[in-house]
Amino acid sequence: MEYAHPELLVEPDWLAEHLHDPGVRIIDCATVEAYRRAHIPGAVQLPTHYYIKEPGSDGADHGTFIMGQAEFEQLMGRLGVSNDTLVIPYDDNNALVAARMWWVLRYYGHDNCKVLNGGWHRWLSEGHPVTFHAEKVAKATFQANPRPDLIADAEYLKAHHAEPGCQVLDARTDEEWAGTNDRGNRRVGHVPGARHLEWVRFVARDDSRKFLPAEQLESLLKEAGIERDKPTVTYCQGGIRAAHAAFTMELLGYEDVRVYDGSMRDWANREDTPLTLEG
Repeated sequence: MEYAHPELLVEPDWLAEHLHDPGVRIIDCATVEAYRRAHIPGAVQLPTHYYIKEPGSDGADHGTFIMGQAEFEQLMGRLGVSNDTLVIPYDDNNALVAARMWWVLRYYGHDNCKVLNGGWHRWLSEGHPVTFHAEKVAKATFQANPRPDLIADAEYLKAHHAEPGCQVLDARTDEEWAGTNDRGNRRVGHVPGARHLEWVRFVARDDSRKFLPAEQLESLLKEAGIERDKPTVTYCQGGIRAAHAAFTMELLGYEDVRVYDGSMRDWANREDTPLTLEG
C-alpha cells in the first residue's frame, strides 16, 4: 500500500541535491537557538510566533488562533516565499511544526509545499551537510487566498460533533484525553464522541523519524475508529498536533478534514462547549 499523496513529502537525498535551487525555500521550524547551533544549508529560520499563530494577548509568543492573513503574507515575504516557491519545512520534533507550516500554507492557498520526511533527525543521522551560518534572502511577494473549508471553529464543532456523518479526532496525549493533565485550561476532558489517537504515533520512533508506512497509518486510524468516508475535525490543545494529524490524513488521501485551530485552548476555556471524561 502506498501513500495517496506521496508528493507531500520530500526525502533528504532529493533535498541535498536541490539545496540552492532558486525556486526552493527551506524553512527551519525549530527554535532560534537550535537554528543558530546548526541547520540545513540554505534554510531560513521561522521567526517569532513559533506556531504561526496570532500574537498572544497575554505576553505569550502566540495566541489562540491562526496568524492573520496580512501578517502571514508579510512573514512569507520576509522568508523569501512567493506564490511560485516550493516550500520545504522541517523541524526537530517529529514534523510537528513543519506539518503546521504545511497546513497554514495550504489554508492560505499555497499547495506547493513538501515536508522533509524525517526532519532534522534523519538529515543529521544520514550524514547530510549542516551549517551554523544564517541564510539571508531577498524579500518576496506572497498573496494569500484563504480556504475556509479547511478550518473549524467552536461554533462549527458544536454544530457537527454529535452528527453521525461527522467524526472528531483528538490528537492529544492520554493524560490530556483523560483529564489528568489540564494544560492550564479551566476545564478538562474531551469532546463528546471524539476518537483518540496521539499524533506522535504517526512517526517512526527510530532515528529516521519518518512517517510510518501507509498501511500502518491506516491501521492506527482504523483502530481508533476513524472512518475514511466521513468528514473529520481534528483538535489538540492549540491546533498544532491537530494540523499534524490533518497532514497525515491528507497523505493517506482522506478528504474533508478540518483543523479546529483554537482546539482546547479555546474549547475548554468557554462555558458553552461540552466536555466529557467518558469513553
